[in-house]
Amino acid sequence: MVDGKNALFNQHSAINLHRLVLIGVGLIGGSLALDLKRAGRVAEVVGIDVDAENLTRAMERRVIDRAATQINADSVCNADMIIIATPVNTLPDICRQLAPYLDEQTIISDVGSTKRLALQAFANELPQFYGRCVAAHPIAGSDRHGALAAQFGLFTDKKCIICAHEQQDTGALNMVERMWLTVQAKIYWLEAAKHDEIFAAVSHLPHMLAYAYVHQLAACADAKELLSFAGSGFRDFSRIAASHPQIWTDICLANREALNKLLSQQQQELACLQRYLQDGDAAALTDFFKTAHKIRANWS
Repeated sequence: MVDGKNALFNQHSAINLHRLVLIGVGLIGGSLALDLKRAGRVAEVVGIDVDAENLTRAMERRVIDRAATQINADSVCNADMIIIATPVNTLPDICRQLAPYLDEQTIISDVGSTKRLALQAFANELPQFYGRCVAAHPIAGSDRHGALAAQFGLFTDKKCIICAHEQQDTGALNMVERMWLTVQAKIYWLEAAKHDEIFAAVSHLPHMLAYAYVHQLAACADAKELLSFAGSGFRDFSRIAASHPQIWTDICLANREALNKLLSQQQQELACLQRYLQDGDAAALTDFFKTAHKIRANWS
């Protein structure tokens, strides 16, 4: 289902969470916690992360109120909401660890950029809680990561995609929607397969191309000299190649089917450019650039 419609929201529909458990304290999860705290909509945020130093930074910045390095009864019990904000390939294992400690009323959600994998992990590892598992994806990324990257207002007027499933509990779905509206995100609805297809094209492929371009330069014998002359064009194009390598490895492998098709199409585009250059075909090259220019110029 795609309706592209922002849900109505007012203060009377805002959520009030007693305990939010954040698994993975980085840019997305940390920024969500900061905004919910500032809005006065969460009493306690528990941060779970394997990186103890990152948890220390999160405590210092008051992103979280309590820290834990393990998923156990003490860190998870009595949670109203659990947000999994870790690399997408960790979801199955995290869900298995959560299963013994979940309360009936707890809602589980994620923030990953591949939704079929998230729903599969929820269904396989948390079948008894599947109805209360909600797959979500806030579109507000950065090449920064960790608790120090967390910031206020990250989600203001940004899209947040929610992918409901066939066994969805409407109360849990409504709570997750209201949470993201509380931090001023705009809610859109997509089926999981359609979500993954779209974001392969507009997010995952650009990252792969940026990595490939920088990798190509790095392989040159005079790479150091080349980079010493790089300017704003290089900075703009290559920025996302500074993103966390392991995170993007996981994302690309999780969405490999769609990406393989897109990479084949991109190779055809590059072949066209190479042919135009070899033939000295200025008209064809200009038309190619004009088409891309028009689309980019009209995008906002």
